[in-house]
Amino acid sequence: MSSTPLETNGARPLPLAGVRVLDVSQVMAGPYACMLLGDLGADVIKIEPPGSGDQTRGAMGFKLKGADSLGFLNLNRNKRSIALNLKSEAGKEVMRRLVAEADVLVENYRPGVMKKLGFGYEACRAINPRLVYASISGFGQSGPWSDRPGFDLMAQAMSGVMSVTGHPDSPPVKAGVPVADIGCGMLAVYGILGAYIGAQKNGEGQYVDASLFDTALAFSVWDVCDYWGTGRVPGPVGTANKMSAPYQAVACADGHFVMGANNQKLWLRLCQVINRPDLAVDERFGDIAARLRNRPELIEELEKTFRTQPKDYWVETLLEAGIPAGPILNYAEAFDSDHAQARGMRMEIDHPVEGRVPNIGFPVKLSGTPPQVRRHPPLLGEHTAEVLAELGMSEAERAALAGQGAFSDE
Repeated sequence: MSSTPLETNGARPLPLAGVRVLDVSQVMAGPYACMLLGDLGADVIKIEPPGSGDQTRGAMGFKLKGADSLGFLNLNRNKRSIALNLKSEAGKEVMRRLVAEADVLVENYRPGVMKKLGFGYEACRAINPRLVYASISGFGQSGPWSDRPGFDLMAQAMSGVMSVTGHPDSPPVKAGVPVADIGCGMLAVYGILGAYIGAQKNGEGQYVDASLFDTALAFSVWDVCDYWGTGRVPGPVGTANKMSAPYQAVACADGHFVMGANNQKLWLRLCQVINRPDLAVDERFGDIAARLRNRPELIEELEKTFRTQPKDYWVETLLEAGIPAGPILNYAEAFDSDHAQARGMRMEIDHPVEGRVPNIGFPVKLSGTPPQVRRHPPLLGEHTAEVLAELGMSEAERAALAGQGAFSDE
């Protein structure tokens, strides 16, 4: 356990208060996983290469006041940063002392890199048997693709996700958001917490192997069940759904909206609400299987009616009838909506360089110990001296390590 005092939220400590996490990761999946742990109270120490730091600090095509990108600021709140040269012997000595005090280590280097640096799982386990060690990679730590560089785009392409994204006969399309990256970060947290709970019972940590490829495959439930059940390889169906119809975006008088009458009860109610009793008795649309077989004709018939009114009319009318429906919003509209504001999905964080910076709000709410912002996204190496002091290093010892290249890239 960390020796730092428990962070509290009112009368109750945050769930992971006192848990120390070493974030030896960059870009998205690893930093996102560690941020989620930090949001729940963990003491996350971000270990970064001196000079450049996390690659995401310099990402994106625009700059704020300082050197760090808004992307970095949205993936690294609730962390402390230490700049550490893991290629120097002095830096390795600091790392060994950090590992000895940690509960969790998260890294996302290409498989084998941490071992070459002297901090693979077995080496760290020898220092700290209760350590939960999580590796996040593109394709996992084993298998013929394991040594390939892994990014969200490759995971989407090679897992089949891109094959079912977009419209039939269109060029390849990836999901608009990094589903493999963010999903892998979340599943890594699932593995980390499970392993950590186990370590509290038996005193032994374990290795967590999370990959973008496995994550993307795990998201393919409906598509792969369709394939295994029928033998037909799924393809893209636009906004539609392979399991039910109508369930997709449809055209109306002023654009498109989404709706879903995805069971027989809702289908019959839809026919009644839009005053199309003829569709309810049309054998082409008699049940879900028939509607799936004749989806183009089904949507064509529905749009004849939907095109008579604007989307706001249809969304309101269908919702009043208990039929799921909604407008198609862009990000500006979504974040500005009354609902997103009520859910706290945009928040402002104080930052020593940027002032107030926007952050995406906490995606999960806890009633007794809600996540909270305890620390701004750190400047590169901002907490190096603080963390070393917590390890019991004197100023003279820190100066000696600095002279030996522990905290610089020279």
